[in-house]
Amino acid sequence: MSADKLEQLKQLAEVDPEDPVVFYGLGSEYLRRGDAAAAAEALHRCLELKPDYSAAHRELGRALEKLGRVEEAVAAYRRGHEVATEKGDLQTAREISIFLKRLEQG
Repeated sequence: MSADKLEQLKQLAEVDPEDPVVFYGLGSEYLRRGDAAAAAEALHRCLELKPDYSAAHRELGRALEKLGRVEEAVAAYRRGHEVATEKGDLQTAREISIFLKRLEQG
């Protein structure tokens, strides 16, 4: 099923290129597979479609961090924390705080 999951998500993205949930799933799957560049691309698309998707900001930060783009990762985490706090998404805000603190401590 896992090998098929990526292909299924790619097909869904082609069928409905305006669905942020599909791009979040695609980005998460790429990240899980270790393809941070493809993950970042899919998550950027997700956030173009739904800028207040706090979990997408978190995953984008993780992808950018893996790519060594630390300043961009910090910016994604900060924006994600802001969005999560505004929406009352406390779990995501906590997770982002941990990632952000780790990065800022260097």
